[in-house]
Amino acid sequence: MSSDQGQGSNPKKSEPGRQNDPSGSGGPQPNRPRRPLMTWVILFALVALVWVVAVGSNDTTTQVDLNEFKTLVENKDVELGSVSVSAIEMTATLKEGTTGYPPKNGEPAKIAVEIAAGGLPFVLEELKGLGIAFEMHKSDSTWMQLLIGFGPILLVFIIIWFFIIRSMRNAGGGPGGMLGNFGKSRHRVQTKDTVNVSFKDVAGVQEAKEEVQELVTFLKDPKRFQRLGGRIPRGVLLEGLPGCGKTLLAKAIAGEADVPFFSISGSDFVEMFVGVGASRVRDLFKQAKENSPCIIFLDEIDAVGRRRGGGFTTGGHDEREQTLNAILVEMDGFDATNQVIVIAATNRADVLDPALTRPGRFDRTVSVPLPDLEGRAQILAVHARNVKTGPDVDLVRLGRGTPMFSGADLAAMINEAAIIATMADKDFVEMSDLEEARDKVRWGRARRSHKVEEEDRVATAYHEAGHTVVQSLLDDADPLHKVTIIPRGAAGGATFSLPEKDRHGYGRKYIEATLRVLCAGRIAEEKKTGDTSSGASMDIKMATQYARAMVLEWGMSDRVGFVNYAGSDQRETMLPEKEYSDETARVIDEEIRKIVDAAYDECTRLIATHWDQLVAVAEALLKYETLSSDDVDKLMKGERIEKPTVAELLTAEAAKTTLPPPTATPIEGPGDDLPDIMPSPA
Repeated sequence: MSSDQGQGSNPKKSEPGRQNDPSGSGGPQPNRPRRPLMTWVILFALVALVWVVAVGSNDTTTQVDLNEFKTLVENKDVELGSVSVSAIEMTATLKEGTTGYPPKNGEPAKIAVEIAAGGLPFVLEELKGLGIAFEMHKSDSTWMQLLIGFGPILLVFIIIWFFIIRSMRNAGGGPGGMLGNFGKSRHRVQTKDTVNVSFKDVAGVQEAKEEVQELVTFLKDPKRFQRLGGRIPRGVLLEGLPGCGKTLLAKAIAGEADVPFFSISGSDFVEMFVGVGASRVRDLFKQAKENSPCIIFLDEIDAVGRRRGGGFTTGGHDEREQTLNAILVEMDGFDATNQVIVIAATNRADVLDPALTRPGRFDRTVSVPLPDLEGRAQILAVHARNVKTGPDVDLVRLGRGTPMFSGADLAAMINEAAIIATMADKDFVEMSDLEEARDKVRWGRARRSHKVEEEDRVATAYHEAGHTVVQSLLDDADPLHKVTIIPRGAAGGATFSLPEKDRHGYGRKYIEATLRVLCAGRIAEEKKTGDTSSGASMDIKMATQYARAMVLEWGMSDRVGFVNYAGSDQRETMLPEKEYSDETARVIDEEIRKIVDAAYDECTRLIATHWDQLVAVAEALLKYETLSSDDVDKLMKGERIEKPTVAELLTAEAAKTTLPPPTATPIEGPGDDLPDIMPSPA
């Protein structure tokens, strides 16, 4: 759950350690510890610091060397009888008015000469030579001098050390001390009164929504299920890709259930002190049991729930493993009568410890997948409720054009479309705004002001025309939506498809058609310019991934056979897993190269046959920059497309904005010529 939600109250029970307070002001807290000792300790430390500063500031002695002392004696600036000699220094008092030594704090200035080890006889001979009377003093011991100089500072440090140690002793759950809260859980308690999300705000994941709705029914009417001997589930694991709605489902449960909702992130358990994570787990579950029936939501549980004993962990004393052990014990220690449900969310269920995901701890694993075509339309409808949309907006068509978009991507797309329409001073969001927002979310902002050299622009046009023509010719490829050579994000151009259905698996015909489409850009660009560029790097990467998956995972190579060589992706070690011989690796490489070469050769023949159509599409792209699927169909049939170019649209817009409004009286005088002003393409 997000941290911006306020901390709610339990409608049935008061918080642990607090008395019931109808006024809501907190009420008296008799269990709150008194801290008179703490106050005196802090006051004493402050007094000691003030004393150290005061003693240091009242020192009126000035350090000088022996030659300067002799000069002061010769000038008769030293008071007679004030010279005192010890084993480590010689001190004297100066007369009032001595130049360069003003009185300090109303007292005469004093000087001190440090005597090096073994130098006392030499100093005594010098004093006798000057005829100065002096008095010998027995010096204090070195330990006593150190104690006087550093004693107050050591005392302050001892007090602070005692204060911290005493507080850390209470860190395991005791109420006292500045650090006592380290052992306390940092959860947030929320109820349906503090959360404005309900099940009507969740769309696109109908099965997952139904499963979590059952949890609310369990908590509201447990006797209904106990009648037939059933028990309430102890834990539910929400697993899915980022942005699919796992946390939103948890918020909806908090908004629907009439029970306390304890929310905490997996990273909140771990701190710099060893054992704090386990202490917080125990404190969280203790409060949850006292407030049952309730729900505990652990977001990003993979932060502490990773598999034990693998990778580069430090063993059983690892802080993360101690926290995981505490979670395992607490979840398995529930009584049958404890109506506490633990809901956890993660996008890496494959790395969780098997002891955590077994039945009895997490009885259910609810998959929250990417939404399908119907789900995307429903999600768009939910987010478009608060947005003013125009009559041309078709959310079903927009859902077709957003395959592999998560719920978070769709929400961002609606928001971006509203921003784009607002910046254009429109009264409502149009379909063009939504399509621009879709491209912006997936590929980045269009860089219309980016200056592209004509040579690169021609190469990009033929590159995208190659993708477009081959995609239009192949029946097994996805239908074309539009093509553009306007730079967007890191791409110099893009060809967009509009899938007719969601694909839950890939057929061989579809993959081979996709491979030919990927190869078409490089072939067309090379045929036109006689050179190759790095613009096909992403196409090459995707083609290699498809071919490798065909051989290693999908059994689509006759030579390799019906065998999986991909291995498992546990990401516990830095070394890739390889469970086949070098000879098999050589065969795999040959088969991957064979699949890609076959697609490349077939695509080369297609482009050579339909080169005239490809040239027509490329020249149209150079002229109009963006072509729709209808435009491409006309060009493929040999027809011409008639629509204004970008320059013509800008000129018309400039004429519309600069022409003066018609008036009844003619305008006389100079200045009739309109300035040649064109708005910025951006």
